[in-house]
Amino acid sequence: MTGLDKRLSLPEFAGRITSGMTVGIGGWGARRKPMALVRALLRTGVRDLTVVSCGGPDVGLLAAAGRIRTLIAPFVTLDSVPLEPHFRAARESGALCFEEWDESMFLWGLTAAAHRLPFMPVRGGLGSDVPRRNPRLRTVTSPYEDGEELLAAPALDLDVALVHMNRADVRGNGQSLGPDPYFDDLFTEAARHTYLSCEQIVDRFAGPPQSLLVQRQNVTGVLHTPRGAHFTSCAPDYGRDEAFQRAYVRAAGDPGTWREFEARFLAGDEHAYQRAVDGREPEEATA
Repeated sequence: MTGLDKRLSLPEFAGRITSGMTVGIGGWGARRKPMALVRALLRTGVRDLTVVSCGGPDVGLLAAAGRIRTLIAPFVTLDSVPLEPHFRAARESGALCFEEWDESMFLWGLTAAAHRLPFMPVRGGLGSDVPRRNPRLRTVTSPYEDGEELLAAPALDLDVALVHMNRADVRGNGQSLGPDPYFDDLFTEAARHTYLSCEQIVDRFAGPPQSLLVQRQNVTGVLHTPRGAHFTSCAPDYGRDEAFQRAYVRAAGDPGTWREFEARFLAGDEHAYQRAVDGREPEEATA
């Protein structure tokens, strides 16, 4: 990486993540997750992470490998499978500490961090059990004559953010071509460092300016990872690999089957993963 060229390899990226960091992961459930970056982390010894995510298989893989100390999330789902199986197992066994936020508190916690504020006042969560079960959440009283009590969503300050875009340039500008930006722009603004993976690196962007979701001043490294969101979707480039997801869920239900899954798909580097995905038998790819 020299000058304005911020390109990194997956090993170079992974070497910059250290145990104990707070890592924000973009995407939403099983949609546009930076899975190549997550898989790169699995190939390191990094542990005791605080993970902040609208969770999907990113959380599941890290939880299965015992890498998460604390998870902050409004949900952890595979979309067509309501509850991510590895997260469920970790939650039931007490293998990680789970801070459950609702989506509005999560949005404003990222916003507070992006604006370098200690918290943002929200109405979301009031009257629910979320504040009762999360003692870190406090309330504040409006200083104006309305005197309204509001929940104070604390800033979700991140050491690093990991996001995946459809297109990027070498300077770190990122473009989302899908129907929903999720919270990816806020993740990059809330983090000290952002690592941006992408389907294609381009010299020029085509499309409306609002699709330029990630700004270069917030990006530390750019990684070219074709199909880097697999097995989650990355619309419009590809959809979720439902057959692979079903195999993932089946494997998660049995320790022996999961070891076989890991050996087949997760033991090598990213190129080995993609070759293994391509090498599935036809009946596996459509099961």
